[in-house]
Amino acid sequence: MYDLEPKLAEFKDHFNYTMKRYLEQKLLIEKHEGGLEEFSKGYLKFGINTEHGASLYREWAPAAEEAQLVGDFNNWNGSGHKMTKDNFGVWSIRISHVNGKPAIPHNSKVKFRFRHDGVWVERIPAWIRYATVTASESGAPYDGVHWDPPTSERYVFNHPRPPKPDVPRIYEAHVGVSGGKLEAGTHREFADNVLPRLRATTYNTVQLMGIMEHSDAASFGYYVTNFFAVSSRSGTPDDLKYLIDKAHSLGLCVLMDVVHSHVSNNVIDGLNGYDVGQSAHESYFYTGDRGYNKMWNGRMFNYANWEVLRFLLSNLRYWMDEFMFDGFRFVGVTSMLYNQNGINMSFTGNYKEYFGLDTNVDAVVYMMLANHLMHKLYPEAIVVAVDVSGIPVLCWPVDEGGLGFDYRQAMTIPDRWIEYLENKGDQQWSMSSVISQTLTNRRYPEKFIAYAERQNHSIIGSKTMAFLLMGWETYSGMSAMEPDSPTIDRGIALQKMIHFIRMAFGGDSYLKFMGNEYMNAFDQA
Repeated sequence: MYDLEPKLAEFKDHFNYTMKRYLEQKLLIEKHEGGLEEFSKGYLKFGINTEHGASLYREWAPAAEEAQLVGDFNNWNGSGHKMTKDNFGVWSIRISHVNGKPAIPHNSKVKFRFRHDGVWVERIPAWIRYATVTASESGAPYDGVHWDPPTSERYVFNHPRPPKPDVPRIYEAHVGVSGGKLEAGTHREFADNVLPRLRATTYNTVQLMGIMEHSDAASFGYYVTNFFAVSSRSGTPDDLKYLIDKAHSLGLCVLMDVVHSHVSNNVIDGLNGYDVGQSAHESYFYTGDRGYNKMWNGRMFNYANWEVLRFLLSNLRYWMDEFMFDGFRFVGVTSMLYNQNGINMSFTGNYKEYFGLDTNVDAVVYMMLANHLMHKLYPEAIVVAVDVSGIPVLCWPVDEGGLGFDYRQAMTIPDRWIEYLENKGDQQWSMSSVISQTLTNRRYPEKFIAYAERQNHSIIGSKTMAFLLMGWETYSGMSAMEPDSPTIDRGIALQKMIHFIRMAFGGDSYLKFMGNEYMNAFDQA
């Protein structure tokens, strides 16, 4: 590492300390949990699972003074289903099956009721696998749903994962807005209508946004409330499995956006509801200002906590094992890397900005553990990082002191194109600057995913590239029944050129946000 990046040698003490912390944490997990492989199976232990003819429910809530499991199965009366607490703050209850049938039937609504400081509250179980809301009730809270279909009704995968592509050609999509209609698109519609078109246009990877249940549809899934639950807006867990199985049958890998950088502020239906003012070591989150990301308006995980590590590592394992995903894109990595979450920081490339007292070493250790686990259990997996700081070693192997990601997104490329389109005339474009200062100016030998336009530009407070190129003629000048428009001809030509240059010089992979192939904000074709 130091041979290829000599400037890193100045920070050898930092890397030695980080590696020491990583190895110590890994050793502790091996000693007390039997290793990362066992530790990451938390979803088989926590939440509601069937064990030896009974339903066993476990929940980590050390600040709770009393706890009950309530739901449809007991008419929301928890007096007969009180839970017991162990020395580690884990509450549990065992409910025997009746006549061979689960006491908590499949599709039952459930909640975790607990008392703190004399006040009883109800929360969705942290490890719930499905959550729904009554659509006809405006502002209604979500209900946790126990998802455990009978063996005869469970979805069975028919196709193995395809081989890892040498050059991922990624189609970034949000299922909910892919259907070209007012209501949310479904996983099955996407599988049947969109995936075959992607295969026909030579994509080999699909990257899905908004899979985990989240509080705000407009956030595109970035305010997660229930980390193990498939968003009910687009269907059931089995519907998502159908989508992934269909993708694999077409030779398409499927990546999933993972938001382990922050948590929705929602209390009633989100993980934030487990914070009742307790100390940091008894909470999923940091306390005080450090526990809040002011830019994202979300809570920050306390990555030093044992149960937080179990929760997050098991979250990755769950989506890989249960749904056969082929990898992840970690969003908000910058927010995880630094104690100030990268807010109000203008990273200049000075290495002292990356390595020092502002480094969130606990988060770095978590990412090292996560990538070690992923590549040990799933050698063909693809793990992508979204970081705007430009930190070195993001995609270096963990055993060499890096964070272990496979690819990083080239965040500056779309910004450069938007800058040109908004501020420069055609005659002012400098191709040498675009190629040498943006497209090929990257950290070697780390692998980059290049793209020309992202959802931030397309739908979140900005204009699409097509609209910047063609303005209102986007709507009036593209009809075959009208005379050719020079504005439209220019816009289409420049759009093609931008994507061609990006593919030729941008990196080791490329990504296109849905609809960009039609020069649109998102796919409504």
